[in-house]
Amino acid sequence: MVAGRTDAPGAATPPSLGGVRACVFDAYGTLFDVASAALSLRGVLGDRSAALAALWREKQLQYTWLRSIERRHADFQAVTRDALDFALQTLQIDTAHAPSLLQAFDALQVYPDAPDVLRRLRGAGFATAILSNGTPPMLAALLRHAGIAGLFDAVLSVEAVGVFKPDAAVYALAPAQLRREAGQILFVSSNGWDAYGASAFGMRVAWCNRQGQAPERLPGAPDVQLRSLADLPGALGLDRV
Repeated sequence: MVAGRTDAPGAATPPSLGGVRACVFDAYGTLFDVASAALSLRGVLGDRSAALAALWREKQLQYTWLRSIERRHADFQAVTRDALDFALQTLQIDTAHAPSLLQAFDALQVYPDAPDVLRRLRGAGFATAILSNGTPPMLAALLRHAGIAGLFDAVLSVEAVGVFKPDAAVYALAPAQLRREAGQILFVSSNGWDAYGASAFGMRVAWCNRQGQAPERLPGAPDVQLRSLADLPGALGLDRV
């Protein structure tokens, strides 16, 4: 675990997360490995699978932000398909692979540490939820495939407000659904822009910074950085005797 807020490098002790009563997780990139869809066709695509994974994800996020700015919402399934079409054409990959890739995106690999962490949190009395850009059917498919649907009190989708993260209306879904103040909720995301957005909204934030990325230059700042989800129980004091 990397202790301290990301705007206070070198802090020796993690800030207190006392008062946190619920943990809300981003789905794509945090609980589920978004690269695993393209990599599942590595036997067919070879070295191009990694490039496809990166470009597909890049355009997927860009399209969510641009559609939010333009106020021209399309659901995440449509955005994901459009981003894939762009990536396939750019990399000159046969579009006949698109159906298999989209099917794989509904069966992304769950990060190995996620299920145990979720069970520990629930065992310690924390409410748990997902707050995601994904549509309800997409999220249901992911959870069913991973076998972790029963580990959440709520699964929240941006489709309830018709705009993507980091719009404040999305983050407001969590305190409204969980009936807790924003400051009692710890939002966990591996996406820096998402972590900063949730912090600016008013939630406590753990940034699962797996890639060791530099701090964002955006409003807000995560309360704590984690190297993996496995560090989360310790940040909440669950590893203390």
